[in-house]
Amino acid sequence: MKIVVIPGDGIGAETMAATVEVLRAASKRYSLKLELVDEIAGHASLARHGATVTPELLERVSAADGLMLGPMSTFEFKDESRGEINPSKFFRKELDLFANIRPARTYAGMPAKLGAMDLVVVRENTEGFYADRNVESGSSEILVTRDVVISLRRITRHCCERIARAAFALAMTRRRHLSVVHKANVLKIGDGMFLDICRAVAKEFPEVRVDEFIVDAMMAHVVRDPKRFDVIVTTNMFGDILSDLTAEISGSLGMGGSLNLGLDHAMGQAAHGSAPDIAGRDVANPFSLVLSAGMLLEWFGAKSGNADFVAAAQAISLGVAGAIESGECTADAGGRLGTRATGAALAQRLSAGR
Repeated sequence: MKIVVIPGDGIGAETMAATVEVLRAASKRYSLKLELVDEIAGHASLARHGATVTPELLERVSAADGLMLGPMSTFEFKDESRGEINPSKFFRKELDLFANIRPARTYAGMPAKLGAMDLVVVRENTEGFYADRNVESGSSEILVTRDVVISLRRITRHCCERIARAAFALAMTRRRHLSVVHKANVLKIGDGMFLDICRAVAKEFPEVRVDEFIVDAMMAHVVRDPKRFDVIVTTNMFGDILSDLTAEISGSLGMGGSLNLGLDHAMGQAAHGSAPDIAGRDVANPFSLVLSAGMLLEWFGAKSGNADFVAAAQAISLGVAGAIESGECTADAGGRLGTRATGAALAQRLSAGR
């Protein structure tokens, strides 16, 4: 498996270094023969190439089997005409990574803020309220006058159908319970279509129990009793907010793994940002990126029919759980180690088969 590795900005260099160490340990133990190819994007690419991402990088990523993308300083990239392109948006759009899979679970040894939980948010990834990806060219935010802004949202039948099917298929591998989150009481046409399509797809999966929640009510329900949820499917902006919330109530946003899926490509990516305020201090939790890497291996194993990759992914997940229970993790997860030592300890666990 050939994986392009892009560290990113801020804490990306530290967390990706730990992730690469874990991937190399998993590759050696399970004979995966991983080929990890270093590339740059974000500020490093802007300084070297005059753009945060380049067409040549897209070609190399497209030819690889997977991509690990570190956190990016996306808020600082404001003018695409000057090469300031959001790398996360760029790869999601160019590779058509339509499904963003974001698990959130609690771990023994880590304080559970609201009790035990184990759920997955399935977020549509290519349209919705995101102004940088729902029109063919430019932005869908329009400055009408200095005092008036119009923001357009795109919702399509095609994207609703494929994210619904992805969520139902995932629910079939878990507890067979799917919650559809929407705002159809106000966004009657767009979310109304999303809700209708989810109901139609549900008929193809009679084994899955389905319930529906208006998004604002869902925020209250998931805080009140997160253990009642299994798989949650929703549109882009709602999913972004909900998945950050569920990651944080599981114990830390630093535990929020994330996989961006398309029909032919996948990208592992931490759910958090570049956190420049703690960059270089050896305190950032690498587990969000590590868990994302495990999800990427599992995806490739399922896609290629290679059980060794699935076993390696499971070992990474179990290794993270064991590390947290033993305190071999960063402070936000209840541990005592720095970023570098956390990655090294997990790599040692994998090498030792623990």
